[in-house]
Amino acid sequence: MLDSHQRSINYLRVSITDRCNLRCLYCMPHEGVSLAGHEDILRYEEILHIVRAAIKVGISKVRITGGEPLVRRGIIDFVGDLCSLAGLQDVSLTTNGTLLADYATALAQKGLTRINISLDSFKAERYSHITGGGNLQAVLAGISAAQREGFYPLKINTVAIKGFNDDEVLDFAKFAFDNDLQVRFIELMPIGGNSLGGFISNDEIKRRIAMSYHLRAMANEEQKEANAGPAQIFALSGGKGKIGFISPLSHNFCERCNRLRLTAVGSLRACLLSDEEVNIRSALREGCSSEELESLIRGAIAHKPLAHSLNPKEAKQRKCQRDMFQIGG
Repeated sequence: MLDSHQRSINYLRVSITDRCNLRCLYCMPHEGVSLAGHEDILRYEEILHIVRAAIKVGISKVRITGGEPLVRRGIIDFVGDLCSLAGLQDVSLTTNGTLLADYATALAQKGLTRINISLDSFKAERYSHITGGGNLQAVLAGISAAQREGFYPLKINTVAIKGFNDDEVLDFAKFAFDNDLQVRFIELMPIGGNSLGGFISNDEIKRRIAMSYHLRAMANEEQKEANAGPAQIFALSGGKGKIGFISPLSHNFCERCNRLRLTAVGSLRACLLSDEEVNIRSALREGCSSEELESLIRGAIAHKPLAHSLNPKEAKQRKCQRDMFQIGG
């Protein structure tokens, strides 16, 4: 389905929980967190119902997010049910990786083929600080497990933060050079109560990497093959992996945005940085028909804004009311 700006909307990000076993500073505050009640969270059956309706509207790609999706009981069978839905061409998952070593084999057996893993530092103490006590070795073990199971392309998502982890830019570049995976640098966004600050543009990160590595711009077909999404992907000459840059502030990609987001409590958002939502859960639990559900999804697509208004000068300004763990990573 096309939105009012003639963009084809075919991608749905589905958050299955607002809970997480970490407390990353830019995602979930260490204190004062208000989690949704059990009855407020969409049941797996409800999510599958929504996805089926979304497929009829034109959705062909689904990414499972959270919170941390692997902390929710029943996730393995849910992945299998999702992968078996007719009409879905791609199912993927975003995780912090801490539990992945125990889940990678089962996820692969259920049909999952792509995984994104969040990792913001290779320094154990620094990683523990930004995640509120996370274990770096558990994440590295999860990455190794995903490599063994053949998840491809395997993507490592890194939020670059000036004065915090930007001194590790070349460490991440070397990790991509040495491994057949994508390291993707994501600009820090002012979501919810995030006050971490420290914005650094991907232009600066790219400049630093280019001083030590040759970055080869990839053609459009290569970008598609790499499942680039909103990232600008570069090959590392002589290396095994690739580097990607996701730059929502310095080079926004709103004109080609193809996604919707379903929160864990059943709100449908057409834009990450807009608080406008459609309450799908209430409609479902009030007994709406499949046709009415499809109409709600079409309405959200029709009202998808042309673009957000952020720029690097607003990088420390709070943009939307919900924190990232409430929206879905």
